[in-house]
Amino acid sequence: MLTLQPSIRIFIHTAPADMRKSMDGLENLVRHHLGEDPMSGHLFLFRNRRGNRLKILYWDRNGFVVWYKRLERGTFSFPGGNDGRIEIGPPLFQQLVGGLSLERVWKNSSIR
Repeated sequence: MLTLQPSIRIFIHTAPADMRKSMDGLENLVRHHLGEDPMSGHLFLFRNRRGNRLKILYWDRNGFVVWYKRLERGTFSFPGGNDGRIEIGPPLFQQLVGGLSLERVWKNSSIR
């Protein structure tokens, strides 16, 4: 499990992303679709159309890091965002990476 600093923000790109994208392709999505600086040190999450794969882009002082997770069963379920993105807090992030459906808890959650 990842340990997050309290200052880190976590952004989800709610539209499915092509998992063949490299760091450069994901960086482009962050800049142009999320409107954020990919070198900010924040986490940027992307999932594939089927929802069973997740990529996380992160800038670590001097280079990009990509974490990749594939679920053997189930899917990563994101709630829809008005502008194609949402921001979540570390507790919800930990649940998402653990395989919990964010769509189910989003409406009733106070731990964003």
